[in-house]
Amino acid sequence: MWKSLSSYHSIHYLKYSDFRGYMNIRWPRVLTPTYLSQIIQNQKNPLKALQIFNQAKNKYPNYHHNGPVYATMINKLIITDRILDMKQVINQMKHDSCECQDSVFSDAIKAYAKSGMLNEAISLFKNLHHFNCVNWTQSFNTILEIMVKESKFESAHHLFLENFSKWEVKSRTRSLTWLIDVLCENKRSDLALQVFQEMNHQYCYPTRDTYQILMTGLCEDGRINEAIHLLYSMFWRISKKGSGEDVLVYKILLDTLCSYGHVEEAADILNKVLRKGLKAPKKKRMPLDFNQCRNGRDIEKAKSLMSDALIKGVIPSYESYNTMIVDLYSKGDLNLAEKVVQEMDDNGFTPGVLVYEAKVMALCRANKVDEAEKVIANCVPTVHLYNSLIKGLCNEKRSVEALRYFKKMCRQLGCVPNKETYCILVDGLCHDGSYIEASEVLEKMLVKSYWPNSDTFSMLIKGLCLMGRSYEAIIWVEEMITQEKIPHVSTWSSLVASVIYDTVVFSEILEP
Repeated sequence: MWKSLSSYHSIHYLKYSDFRGYMNIRWPRVLTPTYLSQIIQNQKNPLKALQIFNQAKNKYPNYHHNGPVYATMINKLIITDRILDMKQVINQMKHDSCECQDSVFSDAIKAYAKSGMLNEAISLFKNLHHFNCVNWTQSFNTILEIMVKESKFESAHHLFLENFSKWEVKSRTRSLTWLIDVLCENKRSDLALQVFQEMNHQYCYPTRDTYQILMTGLCEDGRINEAIHLLYSMFWRISKKGSGEDVLVYKILLDTLCSYGHVEEAADILNKVLRKGLKAPKKKRMPLDFNQCRNGRDIEKAKSLMSDALIKGVIPSYESYNTMIVDLYSKGDLNLAEKVVQEMDDNGFTPGVLVYEAKVMALCRANKVDEAEKVIANCVPTVHLYNSLIKGLCNEKRSVEALRYFKKMCRQLGCVPNKETYCILVDGLCHDGSYIEASEVLEKMLVKSYWPNSDTFSMLIKGLCLMGRSYEAIIWVEEMITQEKIPHVSTWSSLVASVIYDTVVFSEILEP
């Protein structure tokens, strides 16, 4: 059997090699970088794309690759996990000295890290000064994130100090906010607080996101005193106008104090928040009765009362309500989000599309897909809305229903399925055993020039083999090979077993 398997594999590779030679590109009289980018983008096979990329200079002596062409080629190699080829193209880009975008290096650094080549990722960043790139901000943030996730705190700190003040690193506030976020995720809010305190010395000013991230980290680590001091600093830094967008930051601290049983302290801080933070009018600063919540009793009741007071204390505005609702849905606080939606409606404001998207995602995460479907029915869905619902349905093994929404999406004017739509649906259908439907969707995906990964191909091929549909499985194996994706041994095993079974059955039928 294994001998047959090897022969089959070799035959198809030979057939493809021969076929590749005859796939001639119709070259124009004058080649432009934009035209070449389109040719490369349309190639299923990354090696064919690379061959075209390299041939261009030989065919057109006066032609020179520019940044977008390199970006297209590098992205094609990253998607297909051809890291060594990517490295060669990056070196070629360095020698060409053409202007290139920071996002190209950021993606390459991620690709190195994903392949377990962290040293290569660090080396690439440290050598960015050899490239014609004037902005390293995204690459800087990317390499720091990877190093912190790999627990290389000392190295990350050293790299940060070396590069933070360089003119190529723009938007320092954003970089510092991101670093604070990563440190908090790694339960190092103490270090995050030090970075926050250094922002003044670097002439950076914390944003609302900075405060929310750090407040969350401090509260999760039980650093209540530091969290309270952080809250007070908000009053004179970013809460001077009483924005309702600050409510989420206040709520994090108040909920934490209640959880620790410090209801009286939370009530005192709430009054200061309403007066100094939200600038709420006196009529909205009514005293609340927390008597039933003293000494740690009925903590959830105390949280609810404080949340209601915060919502009522907000000076009505479309931006404030939208921000609050989206943040609440993202944190899974469906009940409070609905209260804010009602408050928003009572004050004459209509929720925006971001609110609907956040609500659908929150409902799907909470396994309330039926309610998410009702939301879709009452608005004009976007691609992101459809994708969220389709993913929710597939997660609940309802991919056939998801397929119905996919078809509805295709019929809706201006709402075109993207690569994420196809990937979610094909994987969902395969997991539910609907391999014929998955095969049909995958065909449409390829027509749109969206290339699935090897795992998607393998899952579909194995499923078709289980159904005894070895002919369709062979077609998808050939498609894999044309894209330079090598089927796993288990995929070949499934295919060979299916073909042998079909042959035996057919022989038995022919026997007199």
